[in-house]
Amino acid sequence: MEGYPKLTKAPIKEALIDLRVKLPSDFDVKRIDSLYEKINEKYPEKQEQRQSQLHFELKPGSELVQSVPLKITGYRYISKNKDEIFQARLDGFTYNRLPPYLSWEEFRNEASRLWLLYKEATLPEAITRVALRYINNLNIPMPVIDFADYLAAPPVLPEGLPQGVNGFLIRLNVHVPELEANAIITQALEPMPAEMPRLPVILDIDVIKERTAGIEEREAWNLLEKMRKLKNEIFFKFITEKLKEIYI
Repeated sequence: MEGYPKLTKAPIKEALIDLRVKLPSDFDVKRIDSLYEKINEKYPEKQEQRQSQLHFELKPGSELVQSVPLKITGYRYISKNKDEIFQARLDGFTYNRLPPYLSWEEFRNEASRLWLLYKEATLPEAITRVALRYINNLNIPMPVIDFADYLAAPPVLPEGLPQGVNGFLIRLNVHVPELEANAIITQALEPMPAEMPRLPVILDIDVIKERTAGIEEREAWNLLEKMRKLKNEIFFKFITEKLKEIYI
């Protein structure tokens, strides 16, 4: 795995593959729901996705009138075990994998299978955005004396200030020239009860490429393989050897 160890206890909270597309302006969203017949054995739960639209009118002699029409923009199909979600929308396709995450190959192959069904139902004119996102809950064991024991880029306070950090949010947007993409890296610790045995530090890695002129389908899936390698590099660069040992 590109020189990185296989983690038997990987801290993946959620992984997703997202492809945004351009559909004909007159496309009927109900055509998307034809997918349900082909996937309902594995994904029996169906939810409509709706978009609120706010409209304001100021009529003479009356108060401001607000109408909120709800428009169906797609569907969410949820697996029997609630650990997989297939989103099929007017603006694109998303496959979400929740724990247990088994392997990249299984994750990618199921996304590819569902994408082919989505493509057959929608006939997209173009793929305009490709994204791969992994949300990790690092679950750092308590007590933590120094975040630098576990994080390669920990929150740092100037000397002379109180050092008892109980919450932080660090967000970096990094341009990746070789992929013509951006990697959005977020580290966050929310306030938590003092009695919790582990710190829920989130390491969220989101790699995105957008091209309004369109990305060829084969290029999109090759790009996802490269994004996965970049994601691995970012993950292992952001944690220390001490933390890595917990997941092996």
